[in-house]
Parts: sequence; C-alpha cells; structure tokens
Amino acid sequence: QVQLVESGGGLVQPGGSLRLSCVASGSILSINTMGWYRQAPGKQRELVATMPTGGITTYADSVKGRFTISRGNAQNTVYLQMNSLKPEDTAIYYCNAILREWPNRDFVRWGQGTQVTVSS
Repeated sequence: QVQLVESGGGLVQPGGSLRLSCVASGSILSINTMGWYRQAPGKQRELVATMPTGGITTYADSVKGRFTISRGNAQNTVYLQMNSLKPEDTAIYYCNAILREWPNRDFVRWGQGTQVTVSS
C-alpha cells in the first residue's frame, strides 16, 4: 500500500521558520511529481509548490521568495522550507504526489495533512 507521511508542522511566531517533510513509500515504480498544497479554514485547497522529477518547480505567488521546495537524494522525499512565515500561511499542509505504481498505473496520492499555525 502506498503512503505519503508528513511531518514538521507546528506553531510558530510571525517571521519564523518551519520545515515540512514528506516520505512516499510502498509499491512505487516511479515518481512523476511531488509537492505541497494547503487548506485554510473556510477556503479551498490551493497549490503551494510542486517539483516534477527533472522538471520545472512551481510556486504560488503568495509564497515566492519565502518558501523553498526540494527533493531528497532518493527522490521519494519532498521538503518545504518555509521562512518569513505570516499569519495568512496558517493552514493544513498536504503532501501530494503523482506516482507510477505497480503493476503500471498512475495515481494521485495525498498525505494526511500537517497543521501549520503562525501566531504570536
């Protein structure tokens, strides 16, 4: 069974930093894209950043210059370094991946979500 497991959320003051991690495991043949989305209370889930394998990284305008997405050496891990956090960054952050899984089919997978709260 394929799983995405996130870690690293928490409470931080405005201007602070957090680093989120997500590991994909299971019967994965290859990884097309890994990324992060977020959903604030009363709002729709929105893209934060995506990083296709060998492709071009995409960021939401609201996080450009503050957040950095990266992939681990094994390529099954994705990180989100969040700096200069603002109260409006408060949301549940979800790891997302497009995976080629055994025997040979593509799936979109989601993690369980991790809460990020920016407040003084």
